[in-house]
Amino acid sequence: MSLGQITKQLAQEALGSLTEPAAAPTPAGPDNPAAAAMGQIQAMQNALKDDQELAVTCHVGKDSVRVMEIFAPAPNLLVITGFDAGGALTRIVTAANLVQLVCKPGPVKPGAKPVRIRLVSTPAK
Repeated sequence: MSLGQITKQLAQEALGSLTEPAAAPTPAGPDNPAAAAMGQIQAMQNALKDDQELAVTCHVGKDSVRVMEIFAPAPNLLVITGFDAGGALTRIVTAANLVQLVCKPGPVKPGAKPVRIRLVSTPAK
């Protein structure tokens, strides 16, 4: 192989790696209910106007939590963080396929900034 061919091959490989997409996020689907739930919430938030917010609540027993963050440390596990009716910071650790979230889009109070749910997932291995 000539020096010109080696240089050309190296250039093609370098350019190819620049155009290849980054590591794909964790796929949603039946094998990953956490990603599926988070994908739905993200889609609902993305559809909102600037003067709207998505109020997400999680009901567990007698407690109702206004969700501020959803963390998916594993494909079938969610850690939901928010505030209960008394304003106390509350975390719920639950299987992703068992959780029920109530999502209601609505207007933001005048002068207030819309709340956006923070969605955090661990990268796929």
